[in-house]
Amino acid sequence: MAAIDDLPPLRDVIREHELAAKKSLGQNFLLDLNLTSRIARVAAPLDEATIVEIGPGPGGLTRALLANGAKRVIAIERDERCIAALQDVVAHYPGRLIIVPEDALKIDTGHMIEGGPARVVANLPYNIATPLLIGWLTAEPWPPWFDQLVLMFQREVAERIVATPGTKSYGRLAIISQWRCEARIMFDISPAAFVPPPKVTSSVVRLVPRANPLPCDRATLEHVAAAAFGQRRKMLRQSLRSLGGDPQPLLEAAGIEPTARAEEIPVSGFVAMANALVANQKKNN
Repeated sequence: MAAIDDLPPLRDVIREHELAAKKSLGQNFLLDLNLTSRIARVAAPLDEATIVEIGPGPGGLTRALLANGAKRVIAIERDERCIAALQDVVAHYPGRLIIVPEDALKIDTGHMIEGGPARVVANLPYNIATPLLIGWLTAEPWPPWFDQLVLMFQREVAERIVATPGTKSYGRLAIISQWRCEARIMFDISPAAFVPPPKVTSSVVRLVPRANPLPCDRATLEHVAAAAFGQRRKMLRQSLRSLGGDPQPLLEAAGIEPTARAEEIPVSGFVAMANALVANQKKNN
């Protein structure tokens, strides 16, 4: 494993600060600096960017981002042990690493950005990965404060993000992700690269916001997708009844066959249904 800086090896950092990974925090530390550098390169160019990192742990990805030229890294970490372990990185890269001792689910990350390109690059704690992603995807206004998300998920979640119609992974997460972003799995990481090793393969996903998503009310789109996939094996003429009223006029307005099922409908079809629902509601009111 090639050194990327003059700081101690991550295993020594973990030993010195007694950083046994906490399952309650969803911690699995990535120690291979070649892999963390590969993640950093996915988010390149970094030299003019402010990077937001969630859950830096002992600092493997943090160091890779800084070594690869990140202008500034804002690392959000709630584990006090890890905050102490990151102090050597702060000293090694003066003025370029800011540690925020907060719970990432409870703060508005966008308010920390002070101009220039910003992006999120993170080995997300598994237990909060999907809620964090949904928060970023539902940001208002749009386009958002970030120009890309480079995130690590369990492979199963990554597949749900990029899934296409007709596949078993296609669902609500794919709809909201692909409506607002272009999403792509960049590469996989074996469980053996982590301490402790998780039971599943991980995947690095890159999401780039669409400047002009198909016009649609976000909340209505989420509502329609939830209804459709709430009974995904049923025909839409049945599953959409949970929206209230007869779904037949809604489906006709959207140009969708009543006998179709949710997993067959592309993102554009869900947008059409959401827009038709809004139009019907305005007409009835």
